[in-house]
Amino acid sequence: GISPPPDADPSAGQAKSSHVIHKNVSPCHRHLSTLKKIMMLRSSLLLALAASSASAFAPAASRPTFGVAGAGAPAPSATATALRMVAIDTSDIKNGLTVEIDGEPYKVVSFSIMKQARGAAKTTIKFKNLMKGNTIENTYRSGEKFQTAQIEKDLAQFTYSDENGNHYFMDSQTFEEVAVGPAIMEGKEDWIDEGMECNLVMFKGNVIECVLPSPVTLEIVETEPNVKGNTAQGYTKPAKLSCGATINVPGFLEQGEMIRVDTEKKEYMERAN
Repeated sequence: GISPPPDADPSAGQAKSSHVIHKNVSPCHRHLSTLKKIMMLRSSLLLALAASSASAFAPAASRPTFGVAGAGAPAPSATATALRMVAIDTSDIKNGLTVEIDGEPYKVVSFSIMKQARGAAKTTIKFKNLMKGNTIENTYRSGEKFQTAQIEKDLAQFTYSDENGNHYFMDSQTFEEVAVGPAIMEGKEDWIDEGMECNLVMFKGNVIECVLPSPVTLEIVETEPNVKGNTAQGYTKPAKLSCGATINVPGFLEQGEMIRVDTEKKEYMERAN
């Protein structure tokens, strides 16, 4: 046999052999490692896809909305809006009706119908702008259309007023405090009593009117004493009421008596039982 050269290292062949085996096995390991990574990536993608699908089918209320006023609150239904906004014409006009003109609420103060010998009748309507306080008067042909204002009425209890003329109410449902400015309360300051429940008229989220209850029972806190023998028909005298207002009352009424009053007309109605 042929023996290796004397200077050759006997382990060299083994090292070479080992080196060859290492070269042959290494690609297989790399292939398995790549497959494992692909499988892990595939699993991650499937999990992400499943989570995305579950989120898509989740109820809308559970998903927060950003950048929108009143996020999370349900939008008013079209049916509810349609019920509050009604198309009317001149034949439907009456005092106290609130219509929307040029995007603002106007309340009918008074109206008159003028019939003509020829042609259709005309209706003259005096409106009060419930946001600005000014009044306008226009004449309309019979049958002209209007849109009733989309308003809401919230029952609230009067609690107090400040030195700036602001009046504060407590909402009867939410118990939140609602401030009403002096422009809206003009002419009503002396007629509102602590604890009185009023209707706050809302238009597009703003209070545009405070409607006082009527009739109400109030106490006469100050008035002239009744003069005996005074039987004059229709004799009246001024009387200050517990709410702060002063009206004329029949002469026979005395201080401390309870009376019923029309807060709209600001007039005495009758003695309360």
